[in-house]
Order: sequence, then structure tokens, then C-alpha cells
Amino acid sequence: MSGYHLGYGTNGFANHRLDDALAIIADLGYTAVALTLDHQHLDPYAHDLAACVDRLAARLDTLGLRCVVETGARFLLDPWHKHEPTLVSEDADKRLDFLARAIRVAGGLGADCVSFWSGVSTVDHDTAWRRLRERMPAVLAEADRRGVRLGLEPEPGMLVETLSDALRLRTELGEPEPLGITLDVGHCVAVEEVDAATCLRRAGGLLVNVQLDDMRPGVHEHLEFGDGELDLPATLAALDEIGYRGVAAVELPRHGHAAPQVARTALTALRAARLDQSWLGPAQRRVAADPGAIRTLFPAAGRHAGRAPLHPHSDPDGLVHGTADDLARTRLLETLATVLPAAEFATELADLYRYGDGAERRGVLRALSAVGDRAPATGLALVRDALRSNDTGLIAAALGPFAARHLDQHGWRHGVLKCLFTGIPVAAVAELDRRADDELRRMITDYAGERRAAGRAVPADALRLLEGAR
Repeated sequence: MSGYHLGYGTNGFANHRLDDALAIIADLGYTAVALTLDHQHLDPYAHDLAACVDRLAARLDTLGLRCVVETGARFLLDPWHKHEPTLVSEDADKRLDFLARAIRVAGGLGADCVSFWSGVSTVDHDTAWRRLRERMPAVLAEADRRGVRLGLEPEPGMLVETLSDALRLRTELGEPEPLGITLDVGHCVAVEEVDAATCLRRAGGLLVNVQLDDMRPGVHEHLEFGDGELDLPATLAALDEIGYRGVAAVELPRHGHAAPQVARTALTALRAARLDQSWLGPAQRRVAADPGAIRTLFPAAGRHAGRAPLHPHSDPDGLVHGTADDLARTRLLETLATVLPAAEFATELADLYRYGDGAERRGVLRALSAVGDRAPATGLALVRDALRSNDTGLIAAALGPFAARHLDQHGWRHGVLKCLFTGIPVAAVAELDRRADDELRRMITDYAGERRAAGRAVPADALRLLEGAR
């Protein structure tokens, strides 16, 4: 079992009382919490702060929750200006006092660390960097005095934006022992040149806190798992690989309107990803050593990785984004593609489809987006076979990125129309906007006309496609 502790951030429970939030987090099965100090959740300026800390420490102990302290409250220091002042503001006294308070709170709670960031610079880079360097010794001294670790978090848009920036600052400060690294894996997707797993490996032993969420490249928006481009199984596998033993907490501060449900779904995704990588890693290694092992491992993927949809809220049937076993089978085929010559790989791909059940065939089709270009003729034959079926899972899987790249326009149009006939969301069709043409719109117009003439409703997807053409 992994040595790190899965947690949830209280900033994602802003509409709950702290005690209720902690109870829900523990009841769901998390074993840690990322506590954001704020006016409604352990106000660091409360007149009875010491007593509050003592009560909270006892509560955390009763619930069995480890803790990290977060300092990202938006309007705690200035009710008019978000996050101000920061360590790079002209006057940083309030921020320095707040960090000192946070360190004392962390000491009283026995927290793993205090996580903090640099702030957004409003001056030239050199001036801001000088301010940060000059102010850090006071923070480090307080942390050292209290025996508390610090986790500097690279944050998109801030002076310290990337892991390289954080490591540079640590080096310039003389690599002080109390100063570690906090990594938000979503931030890695948004701004780093390499993936989150690589960033975690690079941080290595300096890692004292991990924040878990999904994001898209270039966009600083915290998303639920599966809504962005984070490879969650690979990310969690990297935490195991480096021997991380701290807290890895979900960071979804804008999802408080549905906090219990979001927290539950997140934990389901995390558990599935951990199970996936605990079985999948060894399975991939077996395929790499013995390509023939794919014939027994491929059918077993659903049993080990699970069959849950990757986006349970928006895609409960897994028709648009696929399922956990689809993803596991893709990983197996990616490994197989690296160890077999193209011709042998094409034969194996065809056999896995031909002799597989519905889920296995769907897994082959889903994997074509990643490996189909190694066997394009075979991939096209499988796509055409799937589109001749009435299996909605196969049809949806067949119209992924591989079909968008390779399927002829006539076949592709009929695939889209088949989605409308069978009730498959057209969101399952990759690159629909790029490939849609006047002939497809004519076909949909005829289809809509036939439905109306028969007194039947026209699917909303068909209406949207026609509206988009106007």
C-alpha cells in the first residue's frame, strides 16, 4: 500500500463549518486534511487562537487526520484585494506576521508543514526577487525556531511560478533545511514543460506537500479529475516511486457548492487510480518482457482497474471519455507497441479485437488514439467494423481521434449520423467542428425532417449541430 496520505482541502468546504467539514472528510475515508487558515476556518487572528488550536488538534487526533497548513486565503489580510499583501509587495509586514502565525498554528497542530507562495509581482522581476530573498530569512528563522517545515509552492502567474523557480530560490538561500517544496500537480499541467510525474520525481526528497487536482495546459483553473489533462495513475505512481510519505490533498477551492459530492467523487477517482497503477505497472512490465502476456492481461483489465466511467458526473456511461478499464487497456497497448515490430503489433491488435468481448473491443478502439498510427490499416478496419455494429460503446469509441485523423469523410459522416440514431452524445466524436461539412449538415437536416414528419422529437445534439451551421 502507498505510504502517502490522501487528504482534502478545507478551502473546498468554504460553506461548511470547519468541524462539519473535517467530519465529512474523515467519514468519506480521507486520512488527511489541508487546512486553509481563514476567517471561517481557524482564524489566525482570533482572540482565543491558542485554545482553538488545542481543540482542533484534539479533533484531528480523534478523527485520525494528518494535517498540513495552507496560507492561500483570499481576503484574510485585505478585504479589498485578493491575496494581498504578499512577500513581494512593497509592504509585506502583514504577510510576514500571518506566516509567523501560521507557523505557530502548525506547531500546535503537529502539522506536516506550512505551505505558502511568493505572490504576484507588480514591479520588475529583479526588484521582486530581491524583496523575496530579503524577506525569506525571517520566515525561515520562525520555522526553524518552531521546528516546522515550510513548503514553497510554485503558482501560475506568481513570481515563483515553476518548480525551477522554487529550486533556484532555495539554492540562493543556501538550501535551508526547513524549506521544502509544495507541488500542485494541476499547476504542473498548466505551466511546466514536463508532466506532473516528472516534476514530482525532480522535487524528490524536498517534497513536503502535494496538492491534487486536474488542469489544462496554459489555464489556471482547478478541475475535477478527468476534466483536464493530468495523467492521474502516472502521477500517483510517481509519488510511490520517490517514496513520498506526506499528505497529498485534493485542491478544489471553487467546488464548495457541492463539496461532499465532489469530495466523494475525487476519492473514488484516486482509489481507482491507485488500484490501477498497483496492478497496471507490473502488468506493463510483464508485457514488455513477454509480449504474449497481453493475451491474458488485456481481458483482466476490467477486473483489476475497475469499469467506472472516468467522468462519472458528465459522462456516466463512459461514452465520451471512456472508463477505467479503457484507460488501463490503452496503457497495455502502448507498452506492447514499443516492443513489437509494426507488423506483429498489427496482428496482435486485430486478434485482441476479433477474439475479445465488448469491453475488450472497446478498449482496442479507445487505444487507437494512442497506438493506431503504428498500424493504421488495421486500425481503420477495426473502426469500420465497429461502425457497422449497433453497440453504442463500440461506435462511440470508434469515433475518437484516430478516426478523426484517418477515416474517410463518407464513413465519418455516417458515423456521426449513427450517433444521432443511437443516442450517443456527439461529444464522443473527436474533432467534430473541424470535420463537419455541408454534406453532413444536409444529412442531419434530412434526418431531422424525417423525425418531425413522423411526429418524433429531434435529438438536441442534431439541433445544436444545425444551429451551429447558421
